[in-house]
Amino acid sequence: MKTYHWGTGRRFNSLSDYFTREFGGRVQKVSVNAGFTCPNRDGRSGRGGCTYCDSMAFSPSYCLSTVPVTDQINQGIEFHRKRYRRAGKFLAYFQSYTNTYERPEKLRELYTEALSVPGVIGLVIGTRPDCVDDDILSLIAGFAKSHYVIVEYGIESCYNRTLKEINRGHDFETSVAAIRNTAKYGIRVGGHIIFGLPGEGRGEMLAQAGILSALPLNNMKFHQLQIIKDTPMARQYKDEPEKFTLFEPDEYLDFMVEFVERLSPSIIIERFAGEVPVRFLEGGAKWGLRSEQVLALFEKKLEQRDGWQGKYFLKS
Repeated sequence: MKTYHWGTGRRFNSLSDYFTREFGGRVQKVSVNAGFTCPNRDGRSGRGGCTYCDSMAFSPSYCLSTVPVTDQINQGIEFHRKRYRRAGKFLAYFQSYTNTYERPEKLRELYTEALSVPGVIGLVIGTRPDCVDDDILSLIAGFAKSHYVIVEYGIESCYNRTLKEINRGHDFETSVAAIRNTAKYGIRVGGHIIFGLPGEGRGEMLAQAGILSALPLNNMKFHQLQIIKDTPMARQYKDEPEKFTLFEPDEYLDFMVEFVERLSPSIIIERFAGEVPVRFLEGGAKWGLRSEQVLALFEKKLEQRDGWQGKYFLKS
């Protein structure tokens, strides 16, 4: 069996393999809703939020901001131990909205509470690139000295016209600056990209592999566009469906093989596709596939095409 850049027979740089190497087994994320808001909703960066956004479509049922952080984590651990019996170590995933959008003193309190729960070995902090500064990064860097900590930025697109159209409230240059500054503090950096946003062609979407590979990103999540009911994007989709790319499963897997072949092999891939309950979806492709099914199909596609992460990556 061929051994690839990261020392395994797998054809991409897998998060689960990384955790096995670093922690000796499965590490499971437990989502937390700490009651944060978003500067793109309260007026600091904009109003109305990103056009695609409904955070409840992506949040587990146990994530209620009215429930204390400790209780949410304990409920999540119980849920995941039943579903994944091998799960013994957990990361508190501050997922809903913008999880650095608060005073450093309050952030310290919340992060410390999460890390005090037995079994929690680290933090995943989901946020926006326009909501970090040196004070916040210095705080997070302190936790990162003794725990696994990653700051996960919603990049969404590398193109400013797209970010403007989806009312993101920041440009790509802001993402680049936040990613580089976070890495400078010695903190692991993750990113999230959506494929199929209005106006982006296949060539432009593929070109983002090279753009992202040039940044100090440790981890990436990829997500096919899904139209969520009662969002501004759902209304735009009804009026201008031709502007969107809503992938069917096999089409998306072909696209992702091409993308991953262009991506730096050093970047850990956390997710290839999003999974939203069908009841939240407005229209377009409704796959009816669990994330583990998509992953199995993707790995099969890589093998069929003799592809692997970084096959065509050219390091400048």
